[in-house]
Amino acid sequence: MNILLLGSGGREHALAWKINQSDAIGKFYIAPGNAGTAEIGDNIDINISDFKAIKSIVINKSIDIVIVGPEQPLVDGIGDYFLNDKILNKIPVIGPTKGGAMLEGSKDFAKDFMVRNKIPTAKYESFTKPSLEEGKKFLEKLSPPYVLKADGLAAGKGVLIIDDLNEAKDSLEKMLNGKFGSASSKVVVEEFLKGIELSVFVITDGKSYKILPEAKDYKRIGEGDTGLNTGGMGAVSPVPFADKEFLAKVEERIIKPTIEGLIKEKIKYKGFIFFGLIKVNEDPYVIEYNVRMGDPEAEVVVPRIKTDLVDLLKHTANNTLQEAVIEYDDRTCTTVMLVSKGYPGNYQKGKTIRNVEKVEDSILFHAGTRLSESDIVTNGGRVIAISSFGNNMQEALAKSYKNANIIKFEGKNYRNDIGFDLK
Repeated sequence: MNILLLGSGGREHALAWKINQSDAIGKFYIAPGNAGTAEIGDNIDINISDFKAIKSIVINKSIDIVIVGPEQPLVDGIGDYFLNDKILNKIPVIGPTKGGAMLEGSKDFAKDFMVRNKIPTAKYESFTKPSLEEGKKFLEKLSPPYVLKADGLAAGKGVLIIDDLNEAKDSLEKMLNGKFGSASSKVVVEEFLKGIELSVFVITDGKSYKILPEAKDYKRIGEGDTGLNTGGMGAVSPVPFADKEFLAKVEERIIKPTIEGLIKEKIKYKGFIFFGLIKVNEDPYVIEYNVRMGDPEAEVVVPRIKTDLVDLLKHTANNTLQEAVIEYDDRTCTTVMLVSKGYPGNYQKGKTIRNVEKVEDSILFHAGTRLSESDIVTNGGRVIAISSFGNNMQEALAKSYKNANIIKFEGKNYRNDIGFDLK
């Protein structure tokens, strides 16, 4: 079958790497892709928000299935665009409709969904500019630190955790006045939950689901989880503290009621669901939903899937996921993200990446890279994820860090303490 994968990051390279291992694949296209995906399939340089251009590719390349990597096209309604088009509506899209994508596209919608379906989450209230003063009063009822979340998509920067009450009030006002553009025209204020975070993933055909390996990622730029939030500096899978008993609670209290809620509310959903969780004492709570695979979590979760991913995607498209069998690699997989100097702030692009061919015992997943004549150059803040297997976390990390030292580009930066809080 001919496949089109939308996206250009490390998540998409990981998915492409796994898809390419299937015997079922015919022609494989990645749009727009990166220097890594160019070695796997054919990159097509388009804007993934241009649905008409995507339609042309699907028709001209005889595409049989479309996989949507990032969240923006899903929130913008690419699933609905296909369903409502007389030519495209027979082509399955792996990704929810706009209604399902609201789980990530609106924090307020997601929190309401959790409350309606009795899914454990932090207490919260939502505020708009006219209700600013009410928002400040609500903050006074909470204990620090204070959590403020832009309702809409804000490129991973829309969550603030603030210790000082007055600073929290000031930040709420700034957010409602456009700090994150239209994404913060509504702000969710919620209680702070103290615990340790992890990510759990499922793939669903809208009625049944399969649980994928869990992961823990590291968002802060600085070691010891300090500094600014990033898109993710590394990840580990499996997560040592997520034992069978805890994961059973996750399935019973969170995954099942989420799927049942989607069915009950008649929300069409085929694709991945990311559960951003926090373990408080021994109980799981939902911090957020994402409507796609995480990044850099995909770079450790996808390698651990032993099952043919295209087969899983076909079952998802055909509403037969309950018939699929999924197997995992029991070994630990870790990833370390190489980033550009200055990230997550301002950074330069176009730096030549050297020694990629010298990497051994790791899988390189390109994130912000592109081809420039015969060279691979940087093209983003997060540049390359170095994923490695080991019999334990320390063994896997040793391989990733060895290769992190081998790869060279001007301004290279990475965290040396991925997994520091895990035993």
